[in-house]
Amino acid sequence: MYYQGLINKYRKYLPVTDSTEIVTLNEGNTPLIKADNLAKKIGINVNLYLKFEGCNPTGSFKDRGMTMAVTKAKEAGANAIICASTGNTSASAAAYGAKAGIKTFVLIPDGYIALGKLSQAMMYGAEIIAIKGNFDQALDCVREISSKYPVTLVNSVNPYRIEGQKTGAFEICDALGKAPEYHFIPVGNAGNITAYWKGYKEYREAGIINNLPKMAGFEAEGSAAIVRGERILTPETIATAIRIGNPASWKQAEAARDESGGKIGCVTDEKIIEAYKMIASTEGILCEPASAASVAGLIQAHTAGFVQPETDVVCILTGNGLKDPDNAIKYSNADVKKTSAEINDVLRVMGI
Repeated sequence: MYYQGLINKYRKYLPVTDSTEIVTLNEGNTPLIKADNLAKKIGINVNLYLKFEGCNPTGSFKDRGMTMAVTKAKEAGANAIICASTGNTSASAAAYGAKAGIKTFVLIPDGYIALGKLSQAMMYGAEIIAIKGNFDQALDCVREISSKYPVTLVNSVNPYRIEGQKTGAFEICDALGKAPEYHFIPVGNAGNITAYWKGYKEYREAGIINNLPKMAGFEAEGSAAIVRGERILTPETIATAIRIGNPASWKQAEAARDESGGKIGCVTDEKIIEAYKMIASTEGILCEPASAASVAGLIQAHTAGFVQPETDVVCILTGNGLKDPDNAIKYSNADVKKTSAEINDVLRVMGI
């Protein structure tokens, strides 16, 4: 049957009616990839799976929430939407705004957004405003604007975003026939860990699964507000997608950790880059640096004895590496070997 997006697939679990006009780019249905090579490289005896959200239409998990947020905004008669973004949200909001025929405003931290993501928002036709400040300041700004003017906020503080994003948990359970024992995920604004936990709980309440995973979220060390227990005014990390010092879903993320018996930790930029390269070289998957925080977190948790052997472990890869080609080239440690077009010269360079 022709796949028509996550709202149509999981309609009975979502706040829509038969008359709701769905704004979709056929998001969701992303692959759950068995990662035996990566598990062997890490040295962990588990069934390891990578949920590659970089296969969504705009290349990140944000599309799951945005289809819901924009669908509901249009249903409510909105003529404009607005978001603050480190990149992926801006791309997704702009794409779904274009699909819905709604004006999109995007506030970004000037100079702190990967060009792949900025180019998307520009091509989709968003009105882009770069502020001299960080993401948290941008979010404060759009929250105030949306509260005073007729423009709908589509950041993850919008509850419909969480509703859409929870479907990732449904897909994992549908693929495995159960919930995994462990779920590892990057944490930035913390909406995604909140959403996945909600999804797992709803599937158990519906009797589709009998178990729940331990939720393990990992921030970047330079923006680890939840781990430190305080807002970070100047967050810094190579992982721009999670460079957030005051997560909007902070309390909900802590609840997911506590209710599931999981953990929220942090990983250094060095460990993020190590995992980023390892995922690409062992499994042939290019995710963006922030995505690799889930695998870096798994490595850290495995070393600490947190993960039991012979269990199912899912790591969420939140975004596509093509969004950040500069870092891919920088950290690949690969040289482009140049030579003439003569076959003997090519063979010589090949070492044959």
